[in-house]
Amino acid sequence: MTDTYTDLLACEDLLLFASAAVASTGQREFHTASGEQGPSLDFLHDYVHGTLPDLYGLMLALHVNDHNAARIVHTLLSRPAPGADPALRPRENGLIRLRLARMPPQRVYRLFRRLAAERVNNRRTRAAMRDWIARRPLELDALKYRAGLRAAARHARVPLPGEVARFLFSRPADRRRAPYTAPLLESHRRAHYAARELYGLPLTVAEGFAAHHRVPRRAFLEGIAGRTTAAERLRLDRTARCHGLEAPLSDLGTAPLLRLCAYVVGLAVSERRERRAELEAALERAARRTAGPLAGTWPRTAAVLDDSYSSTGSRERRNRPLALALACHHLLRVLAPGGTSHWVSGHRDALTVRPQGPTRLAEPILDALDTGPARVVVVSDGYDDTPPLLSDALLLWRRRVDPERSVALVHLAPVLDAGVLAPHRLSPAVPTLGLHDPAVLPSLVELARFGEGRLGLADLRAHLLATADTVLDGERAGEAA
Repeated sequence: MTDTYTDLLACEDLLLFASAAVASTGQREFHTASGEQGPSLDFLHDYVHGTLPDLYGLMLALHVNDHNAARIVHTLLSRPAPGADPALRPRENGLIRLRLARMPPQRVYRLFRRLAAERVNNRRTRAAMRDWIARRPLELDALKYRAGLRAAARHARVPLPGEVARFLFSRPADRRRAPYTAPLLESHRRAHYAARELYGLPLTVAEGFAAHHRVPRRAFLEGIAGRTTAAERLRLDRTARCHGLEAPLSDLGTAPLLRLCAYVVGLAVSERRERRAELEAALERAARRTAGPLAGTWPRTAAVLDDSYSSTGSRERRNRPLALALACHHLLRVLAPGGTSHWVSGHRDALTVRPQGPTRLAEPILDALDTGPARVVVVSDGYDDTPPLLSDALLLWRRRVDPERSVALVHLAPVLDAGVLAPHRLSPAVPTLGLHDPAVLPSLVELARFGEGRLGLADLRAHLLATADTVLDGERAGEAA
């Protein structure tokens, strides 16, 4: 390894930023208030953008969460780094286009409105806005995201179809006066006067008209079922059951793994037991779909999963740490079928797991190591009740029991410790990375190699470039198909 001491520090800083950008959403957590994370994230973004400008944009290829991806895109568009390599600009533009395409549209429009309010009007920004808007269903966006589409179209001077422009820029009375040829816009116009027309609208728009026309909730859910997305059907599933609908709105097997796990841990334990066969089958299908071609390819893996009381999360992220742990349990069972799971509370039935008890990680980690795995994955916020005991035990194990590193041990934390600008670490012997979505768990375990101190900045730079090229090549192949 030819990296200097400065390079090793830069590598550590970049990994710290990656962990924060994957895990932190700026919201309140169990151990930190919402206002504590903002300054920490601001500092990390400004520091990495200023010191490693050629690598800052490449972080978009590392599955950082949408909150931080939007922040990176905003920084790249509004404050281009003067020291960045011009040869990296096409790759950076491709990553911006890719991440905008994968973000929820409401978040993208929020970003565009911020850029417009700040008068960021360079050619790169206008091109990004025009390219993204050109791929959108404009009639739908005009209904659901009217203010965002209007601000972006004005700012980037995007030409819009005549009826969409009329809907966005005319007065309310003028919007409803003449009929539209676009079915969505015409349904919206007619829904002001007739309740039956609201069933041709998206759910979020139709709900307002349903309240206006005083449509009974049961009748509304039955009528709108065909217009809902998979995420909306899952969100309304419990409401539909409460209203006695014979067929639930959602097909649980099509839901993303994390969203499904959040739904499961939100159910009463008694209901989970009653619906065990349905829920476990849906969880297995979601885990296999998430694992994809990696299913069954991992070596023997032991998972240590945190179901202590702190896994309740916060009001904004209710039960999310526990849902992440449950998702990792099912995903790791698919990736490494011969593996084991060890819950902090000692719980044996993953389906009925719930937040309870203290955070005592040392014993389940040692139990996991006793099973003889090739890899141990710890999913926890890292706030152990006896941190010196845990840290010393892991240091002793690494130095005396496994100095050859035959067992890979990685800690994935779903929350950020704002005081140290990083997820809370278990021990210096264990690399820690942030975790926001179980779908990126395999790539995070691969990235954890750089946190063990054996690989430096040159290796990390090569890894980021290769990851970015792989992601962009896959996107081009998908567009060509």
